[in-house]
Amino acid sequence: MGNCHTVGPNEALVVSGGCCGSDYKQYVFGGWAWAWWCISDTQRLSLEVMTILCRCENIETSEGVPLFVTGVAQVKIMTEKELLAVACEQFLGKNVQDIKNVVLQTLEGHLRSILGTLTVEQIYQDRDQFAKLVREVAAPDVGRMGIEILSFTIKDVYDKVDYLSSLGKTQTAVVQRDADIGVAEAERDAGIREAECKKEMLDVKFMADTKIADSKRAFELQKSAFSEEVNIKTAEAQLAYELQGAREQQKIRQEEIEIEVVQRKKQIAVEEQEILRTDKELIATVRRPAEAEAHRIQEIAEGEKVKQVLLAQAEAEKIRKIGEAEAAVIEAMGKAEAERMKLKAQAYQKYGDSAKMALVLEALPQIAAKVAAPLSKVDEIVVLSGDNNKVTSEVNRLLAELPASVHALTGVDLSKIPLIKKATGAQV
Repeated sequence: MGNCHTVGPNEALVVSGGCCGSDYKQYVFGGWAWAWWCISDTQRLSLEVMTILCRCENIETSEGVPLFVTGVAQVKIMTEKELLAVACEQFLGKNVQDIKNVVLQTLEGHLRSILGTLTVEQIYQDRDQFAKLVREVAAPDVGRMGIEILSFTIKDVYDKVDYLSSLGKTQTAVVQRDADIGVAEAERDAGIREAECKKEMLDVKFMADTKIADSKRAFELQKSAFSEEVNIKTAEAQLAYELQGAREQQKIRQEEIEIEVVQRKKQIAVEEQEILRTDKELIATVRRPAEAEAHRIQEIAEGEKVKQVLLAQAEAEKIRKIGEAEAAVIEAMGKAEAERMKLKAQAYQKYGDSAKMALVLEALPQIAAKVAAPLSKVDEIVVLSGDNNKVTSEVNRLLAELPASVHALTGVDLSKIPLIKKATGAQV
């Protein structure tokens, strides 16, 4: 088993060792790595920028002047794999101060060697070139240690023998001398120039006064001529103005008349449009609604007419269907009655006179009931007759007329029945 180690971008992690005596080394920065227990070793190396202050004291230049020089370097360990491996090989296990000391010794050595090849003026007046030279000379050596010089600047240069101050005084004196000479020459040239300018100014002034006088005379002459010409032109302009004014008034009047005509035409067009609008409004508000109402009433009447026609047709169809149904019923009943009469006639022929007589006798009560049906509604019958035997004679008359009625209805002659024959014969 093992652990997972993480490292930020400002630090390098070195994992060494492994199974079976492996010499494999893993370099990680800004990531993670796996390390086995007991058989792997993990170490860290800072990748942050290191500031190194280089001081070289009492170092003689090429002219033998002792100088005190202070420089500031910004260095860091490079992250390329090969260079990082070199830096880990040389600095792993050391703290940041130890690394700074190693780099400081290297930079101070190169700084001393370079100071011995330059003059004071070169060092003091061109510090950037001096610092660039130090970087170029020291960069290969610190690069072989896996370290990169980000910047190197000269912070301070001074001496204790007043050499630099003497250079400054000499230069200052020369500059001050040149300045005094320049001021005197400038004042001299300024006086000469001032006199020349005054002379030129007076010459120009006299010439200007002369030209001014000439100009005034010419101006007055020209002014008179201009005044005369102006008066003439003014009179002509006045006449032309009045004439043009009359013409303009005439044009204005003509334009007004045309405008009135156009306005009248526009008014007529507006009135015509108003008439059309009123006509359309009347059509929309009166005529169209009336036509719509008439059309609606016509449609209603047509609908009612069609309704009545359809109802009449339906009623006629109903009556026809009912008539056809009743005719069919009557026809069926007639056929049935005819069949019944036919069968009855056949039965009468088959049964003989005795059977016929028996049927007639069975039907006589029904006939009597039909005849007496109107009398059932009469409470009492009063026979008015002076003769006491009148009722008896009426009854006998009815009995005498009964066979003839039955014979007319049924075709059966009751007079052949002995009992009826005897009754009717006795009455006769």
